[in-house]
Formats: sequence, C-alpha cells, structure tokens
Amino acid sequence: LSQHVGGFVIAEDPLHTLVPIENAAMPDRTVIQWDKDDLESLGLLKVDVLALGMLSALRRSFDLIKAWHRIELTPSTLPAEDGDTYTMLQNADAIGVFQVESRAQLNMLPRLKPACFYDLAIEVAIVRPGPIQGGMVNPYLRRREGTEPVVYPSNDLKAVLERTLGVPVFQEQVMQIAMVAAGFSPGEADQLRRAMAAWGRRGDLEQFQQRLYLGMSERGYSEEFAESIFNQIKGFGAYGFPESHAISFALLTYSSAYLKCHYPVEFCCALLNSLPMGFYSADDLIQDLIRHNKEVRPVCVLNSEWEYSLEPGTSGRYRDVALRAGLCSVNGLSYADIQPLLQRRKQAPKSLAAFVEYIGINRKAQQQLNRANAFRALSPNRHQTHWTLMGLSSHPLEESDHSGVEHIPAPSAADNLVADYQSVGYSLEHHPLALMRESLIQRGVLTVAEWKARVANNGRARLMGLIKTRQRPGSAAGVMFMTLEDETGHANIVVWPKLLEKQRRILLGAKLIEVRGKMQRHDKVLHLIAEHVTDQTDSLGQLRYKNRAFR
Repeated sequence: LSQHVGGFVIAEDPLHTLVPIENAAMPDRTVIQWDKDDLESLGLLKVDVLALGMLSALRRSFDLIKAWHRIELTPSTLPAEDGDTYTMLQNADAIGVFQVESRAQLNMLPRLKPACFYDLAIEVAIVRPGPIQGGMVNPYLRRREGTEPVVYPSNDLKAVLERTLGVPVFQEQVMQIAMVAAGFSPGEADQLRRAMAAWGRRGDLEQFQQRLYLGMSERGYSEEFAESIFNQIKGFGAYGFPESHAISFALLTYSSAYLKCHYPVEFCCALLNSLPMGFYSADDLIQDLIRHNKEVRPVCVLNSEWEYSLEPGTSGRYRDVALRAGLCSVNGLSYADIQPLLQRRKQAPKSLAAFVEYIGINRKAQQQLNRANAFRALSPNRHQTHWTLMGLSSHPLEESDHSGVEHIPAPSAADNLVADYQSVGYSLEHHPLALMRESLIQRGVLTVAEWKARVANNGRARLMGLIKTRQRPGSAAGVMFMTLEDETGHANIVVWPKLLEKQRRILLGAKLIEVRGKMQRHDKVLHLIAEHVTDQTDSLGQLRYKNRAFR
C-alpha cells in the first residue's frame, strides 16, 4: 500500500465513526487507513485530487518566457497544431515532455507518428496495460500505416470505433460496444465499467461474459467477435484510459512539447525547479539540453541564484539564453546556509579569501560549495580553493594576506568528474564514458551514436553505458527493458527472461554495463537485443586513478 497524492471522502456521518484516520506527516493533514477498494465496498464517495508537477513546470516556463522575452503564453494561447512540435515528437525527442517521456512512449512515438492533437490523446491512452493486454496496439498501428484495412464489424459499431480506426482504445468505447452490439442498458454498461476497474482483484467481469455473448449473438455478431471483444474488455480491466482523461492529459503533453521545441532552455529550467517529477533526474535533463547544443553554465558563487536561472546567451541572437545551475543543486547546502551569500555578494571583494570573509558563510557551506567548484570565478581549481579555505579557518584574514597558495596541482579530469557527481549529481565537463572512450575503441565498443548510424538490422554490436532506467512491466511476459547512456546519447536494451535469469545480479545491481547483442531496427525504433552483459561498475572507481594528473 502507498499513500495517495490527495483526495477526499464524503459520508453522511462523521468520518471518524466509519473509518480509521491517522495524522499525516504534513501538518493539518490526515490519512484514511482504508484503501480505495474498501471505501468502494462500504459505499463511500471518494474523489481523487491529483497534483501534477507538470502544471508547476508549465507555470514556471510561462513566467520565464514573459520575464525574458515579454511574451505572454498559457496552454490555451499556445499556437495550435505546430508542425515543428509534432516533428520533434515523431523523432522521439521527448525527454521531459508530459506522459510521453517513458521508455515505452519514446518507442511508440516514431511508430504512431502523432500529427495532430487527437493523435496525442491516442498516444497517451494506447501505451497502457488495457490496450496492450487487449491486443489493440499492433492492429491500430497497422491500420494507421495503411498495411491493414480498416474494417468495422457493423455499421452500428462504425460510429463507435471510426475515430480510432476500428480498434477500441478508450474505456468509453468498450461501454458503447456493450450497449450497441450486446444491448446493454446505460446502467449495465456502467456496471461493466466498474467491473473492469475491479476485475484484477475480484474477477467481476466473468458475470458479464454470458450476457455479452448472448446479446451479440442475438444481434448477428459471430462468437469469435464476441470472444475478441470480451478479451479486450478484460485487457481494460488491467487499466485503460477514458477518452476525457486522455484528452486532458494530451493538452499538457502538447503544451510541454511545444515549450521543449521552441523554448528548450526556459522549459528545462522550469523542469529542474519543479523536481522531483517525471522519469528523469537533473543529470538526464541537463545532458539532454547539452545534446541539443544549448549552453549550460555551472554553479557559481557570483552568478547562481538559489534555483536554476537564465542568463543571456553568448551568441547575442534573439531569444538566446543560457541555463545557470542553481545553488540548490549543491548536495547538503540549505537555503539558510546560503542566505548571507545571496544578500552580500554584490558588494564583496573579488579575491577568494576576502570574498569568503566578507560574506560570512559557515565553514560547512564553504566546503560544500568548493566540492561543487562554485568558487571557480575566484580560484583556479578545487584544490587551490581547498587550501585557501583551510588557511582561513586557522588564520583569519587580518593575520595573513592569503594572497594564494602556490604550486598546488590542479585536479585531473577524472577527479573533477567524480567530485561533480558527488556534489551536484552531474558534470558539465565530461561524461564518464568520454574518459574511457580511448580504451573502449581498442576493445571494439561503439558509441550509441555510431551504433545507431552504422549497424544494420540483425547486426551485432557492443555498447557500454550507465544504466539510466530499468523497467519490467507486468504486460511484457518477463522481458526487462533498460536505457543505457554514454556521451553521445541513449540506447534501448531488451533483455529476454532467459538472460535475465542467468545474469540477474548484474542486470539488477550494476551501474555501468557492457552489452553484447543484436540490433533490431523497425523504422526509427532501435533496440539492442542483449545476448551477454558484463558489469563494468568498478571502472567508475578506477577512472580517477587511471587519469590522475598528479605525478
């Protein structure tokens, strides 16, 4: 069990006389200890209230666009049906985009090729257990591509299924099929809807099977058709979207996609300031922005605000902005620690020792800022800064001029990389795989970009990367899907159950792996079918020693 994001329960009598209630962690909030199924059995009215982080991200995006470009936007005033936005989505360029950023959705986008708003509603709804387990996804895609004819069981059902090419995608369509093809009353169709929602735990759908078969037989539909419809209904019992829900979500999908397409830096800044949300970490969002050739600037005591912020870009082009990392990204640093810095830095002298003495932040905050190399504008490197700060702690400025500690070797690229990941969770200088690339080339390991460009369908290849996601959906028959990242991009890895059983410890526990496997190409959807994996996590720890600049 887990606590729901929010909602309320309505009853005729005081709730505490009906259900056990406990105090929540948040002040003035309570939690009802019974779950949604118990409440439904008792006949209590439950209303969910969902707080979507994307709403906050959109508001922050619109605020940034207004402040920097004097353009006022809202979801309702965004240009409709923007071609560039749909092209971006068709290319599966959707990290950070609401509801279509998961691995499964990124694979579906190039296949479904959404080209209008209603396509987005279908995109949102079709990658769900209901349509997948009901066997509706591939028939819909084939009909959309024109490789399978669009047919309808009857003219009556054409009105129900025409907008989804003869395939039921939405929950309402299943209810309408029961009414049109089997003679269900509206009340019976609503009971069917409730049974679909409860089927996974109670098996309530079976009571409707004979009623459905009999009604369809009386209206001239074949037993095979009745059986296929019932199997689809059982699929929806695993979770399917109502059309109204899908359209509401599609509005947020389009809004976030439009912003990513036309205001990528502003949108990324808003996402970072809205975390935690979505599938991706700050590292993933920032690396994606860098791959789009946008400028990201590191955390800096002179220029960073508490949150991520925007700065004028270096090109001078219209609407060119750069992303500045926020002080909030520094691990262990609190807003209270940093308030003196934000309040006094404009008047502070620009030598390191004098600056630190003037702003008066505590020793712990100084160390955390230096681990993030936030003093880079005042000192050549982390090591130099460390010794200067150590000197200040033992000898205040008035006792020594602290003009600088000479002849301190700079950290190696690997040292900086490790320190970056430990302090802020990402590095703007190097990707770990970039520092290993020379040895990987000698071993025949391709970059993700090379693999995508050079390897033909069924061709074999070796990749190495950080594991960014692992997914093993219940509808995938034991198959595990992983996303690997190197310095050039992401690769989708498919692990069949036999290999997962054989190499489970590596596949579930490793951070960095080498994969040997076979390319699978379908249009723009690429997978590496894993045949063998090797745990390379220890290479991350060895990296700093192999690349050390000290002698």
